[in-house]
Amino acid sequence: MLSSTPDEAVIRPRPLQLGIGLKMYFDLPRTREWAQQVRALAQSHPATLQGTVRLWVLPTTAALESVATILADSPVAIGAQDLAVADAGAFTGETSGITLTQLGCRFVEVGHAERRSLFHEDEEIVRAKMTAAVRNSLVPVLCVGEASEGSPADAAAECVRLLQSAVADLEEPTEVIVAYEPVWAIGAAQPASAQHIEVVTAALRGACDADPRLGAASIIYGGSAGRGQFAALPQTVDGLFVGRGAHDVEDLRAILDDLAARAGGISETTAQGSAT
Repeated sequence: MLSSTPDEAVIRPRPLQLGIGLKMYFDLPRTREWAQQVRALAQSHPATLQGTVRLWVLPTTAALESVATILADSPVAIGAQDLAVADAGAFTGETSGITLTQLGCRFVEVGHAERRSLFHEDEEIVRAKMTAAVRNSLVPVLCVGEASEGSPADAAAECVRLLQSAVADLEEPTEVIVAYEPVWAIGAAQPASAQHIEVVTAALRGACDADPRLGAASIIYGGSAGRGQFAALPQTVDGLFVGRGAHDVEDLRAILDDLAARAGGISETTAQGSAT
């Protein structure tokens, strides 16, 4: 029986989220090298050590086992960039949620704009993948975003619609991370404006808090996200979903500092300075 109300959901503490989607930029040796660097950073940074920031990475499927081994017993969780709608069967080239769980995945990305456009995944497929993720105890990272730049109000309406469509078949309360990624900002020189992001994420926050299944949801921003951005974002944003902005681990260190400041933590540089 559910005991929370929408008002209670608003005040429930949520850890800040920092997700990194590697897409297919790195080959296997480069992925392993990068994962080693991320492990070292996470084992020394106060934000990850204290749990004020929840750090997770999504490498290619082929690299999952290697990355899982490297990041074992560290503050970094792993996830996959996609999953099959089915758990087993004649699905050439697919990877089931069962296998992802066995590989140590905690998260899985669902509904990214590239999957929707390049691989023609429609809302029915996204809905089925959400169900498959939850069925296999994976936290879905649901990507929503408007296709073209327009008014914040129109963007908010479209993103809430995409969210509600994606979760329509979920039956029980579950953890979901909603990644707002305006399609027109992915890979662009500049992210969406803070005011635009505030309107959309506030609408997504309201939709989640009004749905008893989604009260624990986190709302994060992606789409040319990177260092120095988080401080300007509104309180309706619970973290970042970054890509190339985290390829350089020093940039990732700066992003962790940015999130730690919001969470009331201290940067790694500050921690080192106070110890000397």
